[in-house]
Parts: sequence; structure tokens; C-alpha cells
Amino acid sequence: MENSAHVLGNNQVKKRGRSKETILYIKSHWQLYVIFLLPALLLTLVFKYLPMGGVLIAFQDYNPIKGILGSEFVGFEHFIRFMKSPDFILYLVNTLKLSIYGLLWGFPVPIILAFLLNRISSSKIRQKVQLVLYLPNFISVIVLCGIIRILLSVNGPLNLFFNTDIDFMTMPSAFRTIYIASGIWQTAGWASIMYTAALSNASKELKEAAIIDGANIFQQIKAVEWPAIKDIVVIQFILAAGNVMSIGFEKAYALQTDLNLQASEIISTYVYKIGLLQGDYGFSTAVGLFNTVINIILLVLVNKIIAKMNDGKGL
Repeated sequence: MENSAHVLGNNQVKKRGRSKETILYIKSHWQLYVIFLLPALLLTLVFKYLPMGGVLIAFQDYNPIKGILGSEFVGFEHFIRFMKSPDFILYLVNTLKLSIYGLLWGFPVPIILAFLLNRISSSKIRQKVQLVLYLPNFISVIVLCGIIRILLSVNGPLNLFFNTDIDFMTMPSAFRTIYIASGIWQTAGWASIMYTAALSNASKELKEAAIIDGANIFQQIKAVEWPAIKDIVVIQFILAAGNVMSIGFEKAYALQTDLNLQASEIISTYVYKIGLLQGDYGFSTAVGLFNTVINIILLVLVNKIIAKMNDGKGL
């Protein structure tokens, strides 16, 4: 006991000595740190923190000529107007459905892909498969939407193959499936990179021992591979759940038609139309801020729930 206490005492003394040396080094070379850190700090302040002042527009009858300081303060009038809007529930439900269904269907796919890629023993074949899976991520959203419109048009390949004449882009019932399925196809391969990298740290000895013991593929995944990526999966799920309301604007707007508005009109497209097309900047900023607040609340709640289910481990 005395020896262990003595060792701990020596370790603490060494740590304090190192911290003092580090502080002295920083003090003597502070100019170097300023030169390298100042540009990054300035960019962060200018492009990340200063724009936060624009949140005040949500509480004003904003006039671009008068500016933020000169515009009339209206309090929560824009928020009340939005929540009293007859279409508020429709926009909120559409946003939540696209996000939650996309999360439920899309989140497990990269994990499954990572497990499948990890089963490929040949590195050359694995690299070629990964290349094919990663390629869709580099397609522009607008180009992707153009491809979807062509494929699903009345005279498109899908209708020609089945000998039908269905215009899928005008069907509100089909919009959600099209949006989520195309999103999974485009992003699943790229999203599997971090899980594939984490699986490379899984113990090969344990895997070989499990195979010798007669474990099947699912038992190997459960006992050896899943523990290697569990923490990453938890963190990614919390972050994804916290961004439920931040669904992409470009894709929803590019796939939107006059006939599928019942399913495709979401909060972000509504903000665009009100803010930029109609020039009601105060109202659109209030709607965007409402979106952000909901995201923060969801992030905190999901983090607490996951922490309770995962032995206190969350973000």
C-alpha cells in the first residue's frame, strides 16, 4: 500500500512538473501561438458568432434599409403568427415525417454496409466495392433530383419497363418514398466510412476464437464487431436525432411540384418562399429560429435518453 501511494505521489508530481513546463513554454513562445491561432479565431468570430446577432430579426418588423438597430421591435408576434397559421401543422408534420422516417430507414443502412464490407477478405475487391458505394455522394443534389425526375417521368425508364404511364412526381403519396430512398442511395456508402474504419480496430484474435467456437456471422458481429463501433453509433444517432428538424432544403425544393405540395412543403421550403420570394425577413427568421430551438430540445432529450439506456454514456 505504501509503495502504491508513493508511486501515485510521484506520478502527480511529474504531471504538475509537466504542466508547469507547458505553461512556461507557452508564455515564452506566445507570439507563435498568436500567429497560428489568430486567423482561425477571427474567422470563427466573423463567420460563426457575429452572424448570431441576426437572430434579433426574428423579433423585429425588419426593414433592410433601417437595419437591425433601426427596425421596429415586435416581440413574439412572428412566432404567434406562424403557430396560428392554418398550414402550421401540415408543415411541421411533413418535416417530422421526412426526417424521422429518413432516420429510421436510413440510419441502419451504413452500419449494415460496414458489416458487409468487413466480411470481404480481399482488399482489392473491397476497395472496388467501396468506390462504387462512395460515388453517389459526389453527385450534386440538383443533378440527383434531375436524374430522379427523368427516371420517374411519364416517359421515363421506370414507366417504360413496367409499361405504365404514372407520373410519380405529381403524387403526394410517392414523394416521401422518393425522397428517403434517393437519400439512402446517395449517402449510405459515404456514411459507412467511419463504421468501416472503427471495425478495423475490432480484435482479430477474438474473431478467430469466435469462429473456432462455432459462432455464426450474427454471433461474431454481436460479440466482436458491434462493441468496436457501439460508441460511434450512439454518438451519430444522437447527432442525427438532434437534427431532425434540419432537413435539407435544396432536395425538397428541387423535387417539389404544384401537385405534391401536400407532402413536399416543409418548414425550410416555407422559410425560403416567405423570406426570399416575399421579402418577409422577420417572419422567415422567426420560423428558422423556431426550427433551431426544436432541434436543440430534441438533441438534449435524445442525449439524456440514450445516456440512461447506455450506462450513462452519451455525448
